[in-house]
Amino acid sequence: MENQITNPIFSSVPLEWFIILSCILFCLGVVGMLIKKNAILMLGCVELMLNSVNLLMTAFSAHHGTGDGQIFVFFIMVVAAAEVAVGLAIIALLYRNTRNVDVGIFNRMKG
Repeated sequence: MENQITNPIFSSVPLEWFIILSCILFCLGVVGMLIKKNAILMLGCVELMLNSVNLLMTAFSAHHGTGDGQIFVFFIMVVAAAEVAVGLAIIALLYRNTRNVDVGIFNRMKG
């Protein structure tokens, strides 16, 4: 492979450790989404899950010696930034109307 990207961090740490760390971070994000009722904390858990996928894609990209995974990571970061902007706008509107950021209040907002 003539386009092989070498990075001393990814060459010294086994790929399995990145997989384990990414799985732990993703599971923490899923558990946080399931047990938290605060909309801001739920948004943070979604970001944690997206970043764990970014870590895994970067690790696989460096392990295989290509930069393809890093391109996908860039697009995931763009989508995550848009998601945060829309999510925070919805949360701000919810807080302005109800003075609460509990997601259980969405059931009462049927109109």
